[in-house]
Amino acid sequence: MLFSNLGLSNPILQAIKDLGYITPTPIQKQAIPLIISGKDLIATAQTGTGKTASFVLPILEIFNKERQLRGKRIRALILTPTRELAVQVAANIAEYGKHLSLSSMAVYGGIDAEPQVQRLIEGVDILVATPGRLLDLAHQRALHFDELEVLVLDEADRMVDMGFANDIYKITDRLPETRQNLLFSATMNHEVHALADDFSYSKMSEPAVEISISPKATTAPTIKQWLITVDKDTKSTLLSHLINQQKWDQALIFIEKKHGAAKLVAQLAKRGIEADCIHGDRSQAMREKILADFKSGKLKYLVATGVAARGIDIGELSRVVNYDLPFKPEEYIHRIGRTGRAGATGEAISFVAMGDFKNLCAIESRLNHLIDRQEIEGFPVRKVVPVSVLNYVRKRHRR
Repeated sequence: MLFSNLGLSNPILQAIKDLGYITPTPIQKQAIPLIISGKDLIATAQTGTGKTASFVLPILEIFNKERQLRGKRIRALILTPTRELAVQVAANIAEYGKHLSLSSMAVYGGIDAEPQVQRLIEGVDILVATPGRLLDLAHQRALHFDELEVLVLDEADRMVDMGFANDIYKITDRLPETRQNLLFSATMNHEVHALADDFSYSKMSEPAVEISISPKATTAPTIKQWLITVDKDTKSTLLSHLINQQKWDQALIFIEKKHGAAKLVAQLAKRGIEADCIHGDRSQAMREKILADFKSGKLKYLVATGVAARGIDIGELSRVVNYDLPFKPEEYIHRIGRTGRAGATGEAISFVAMGDFKNLCAIESRLNHLIDRQEIEGFPVRKVVPVSVLNYVRKRHRR
C-alpha cells in the first residue's frame, strides 16, 4: 500500500515524498483513513511506529480547505506530555504541511509566554501544547476553544505517569462536545482507559474505534539488543571503554536520576569524552540547544533522563544505551524505539547490575525472549546476574 491509497491530497503526498517516505507504517495504514472519515480513535502504538504522522497527516487533509479563522481560535489541539515532544510534533506539522496554507505552533512552559500570546491573536489552525501552559493561556483568555474540531492526546500513558490527568480533564471540560477525539498511547493501563472512556462518551452517538499495533513489531529485526552485566562502581569506566574501543559515532544514554546525569557527564569529561545532558532542571533554552547539537551531530553523546528524552526524534540514531535499566518494561521498549527507525539498523545496549535483576526479568518476559549477553574483556563481574525467569511477574501484579 502507498500513501496515495490513503485519501491524502497531492500537496501532502508531495511533502511526504520530499521527506523520503514511500510506504505507510501499519499504524498509518489503519489510522489515517479512519481519522479522515471523522471517527474517534483510541490507538495503542509504541514510539518509532510512525504514530505522529498517523494523526498529523489526516488532520492536515481535513483542514486543507479554505476557511477564515477568527482571532484567538484554534481548530485542532494536540496535547503532549513534554516540551520536547511538543516542539517535535510542531516541526512534523510544518514539514508535512509545507505546501499548505495552514498555520501551526507549539506552546509550552519554561519560556516567556508573551510571544505565544501574540501569535495566538490571529488564530492558529493547529496548536500543539503541554497541559500546564495551555491552561495558563486559557486563564489569560489568550485563546478560545469554541471553534475546536479535533483533540489529540499524544502519549497519553506518559501524561498520566507525569500527573497530568486532572489537567486534561480541566481542558476537556472547556472544549466543545462535538469534536473528533484521537488518543495515542504506548500502553493501556487503568488510568489511560479512564481517559479513553471519557473520550468515547464525549460523543454518545458512536464509540471510538480502537486499534493496536503489537509492540513486538517495534523491537523487531532492525534493532540489535544486547546487555552487559556489570558492577555498579565500574559502569562509567565501562561506558568510556566502549565509546573509545568501538569508536561509537553517536549514543543516546539513558539514566534514571537528574544528579546522576550531570555526574556521568563529568566522569566522561575526565576521560576526554565530551558529552552533555538534559533533565528537568535544565532551562528550556539550554535543552533545545543541546538537542539541536545532538541532532546535527555536533554533540556525539547525550545523557538523558527518561522524562527529558521523551519526544526526542533524532532520525538515524544508531545507538541507545540503558546506563540504568528502567523499572517498567514499557519504558525499555520506548527507549530502544529511538533507534532502528524506518527500517534503519540500530543497537540497544543495556548495563545490568545485580540490583537490576527483577527489572531484567520483567523486560525479558515482556519481550518473550532473553536479551543476548556479551562479556567485555577487562571487566569481570563480582556480583553475577542470574539468567532471567521468563515468566516472572512482580508480586503486586500476580493474581
